[in-house]
Amino acid sequence: MIAFPNAKINLGLNIIEKRRDGYHNIETVFYPLQLCDVLEIVKKPDLISKTEFNASGLAIPGRKEHNLCLKAYHLLKTDFDLPPVHIHLHKVIPMGAGLGGGSSDAAFTLKILNSLFELDLNNHQLHDYASLLGADCAFFIENKPLAASEKGDLFSKIRINLTGKTCVVVVPDIHLETAKAYAGARVHKPEKLPSEIIENYAVTDWKSVLKNDFEKSLFRAHPVLAEIKSELYRLGAVYASMSGSGSAIFGLFDKPVDLSANFNKYFYRAEKI
Repeated sequence: MIAFPNAKINLGLNIIEKRRDGYHNIETVFYPLQLCDVLEIVKKPDLISKTEFNASGLAIPGRKEHNLCLKAYHLLKTDFDLPPVHIHLHKVIPMGAGLGGGSSDAAFTLKILNSLFELDLNNHQLHDYASLLGADCAFFIENKPLAASEKGDLFSKIRINLTGKTCVVVVPDIHLETAKAYAGARVHKPEKLPSEIIENYAVTDWKSVLKNDFEKSLFRAHPVLAEIKSELYRLGAVYASMSGSGSAIFGLFDKPVDLSANFNKYFYRAEKI
């Protein structure tokens, strides 16, 4: 069975407070993109063999036995008698970029296994499993625009319409670790939450009010990120921001654009929303 785990962007991100469990409570809005990895899971014919994981495409750092796809499999296996499988992940979404690629891969692994072995888990149950794998994994169960709070796994509906906009994503070769990004960011409660801004302000007004709290410290540490954001605005973006705690900078444009020549040193993706 094959699926296409997709990326996401964050529209605004405020770090509200540090939690006792080491995580942070945040307020953000997740918006799915079409940019995707390719994930295939098949049953192994030999029931005495072991589950295997292989990857292609972008090199994935770390030991493969620690990959979130395998963690998702073993998480379900604690509650269900799953036979061994072969998992192949073709990696396209840049890592450490705040695009949620690893979280998406994990969530889609849960969804594939649920279908492949007819586990009959509903979305609420899948959400609970996904939350155990990572703070934003659960978003990819519903996989639609949602306001997120607490660790990023408590969701509510949001009124948002970006139809016709083009989203340009630019990712320099910088891998940002989430824990270090949180360590350098300021904790505070904003006057207006991202969801309130999105529902009550025009997109053209977001520039002055819809903020990502990671930008201040990470732009200071990596000036190229601020340069990319400024360049997107110079080229006509109506809104530009860092996504999550990663190195991806995205811009929203009112019409289709091809800026690949402007960002030919970096990962570049443009898609119509």
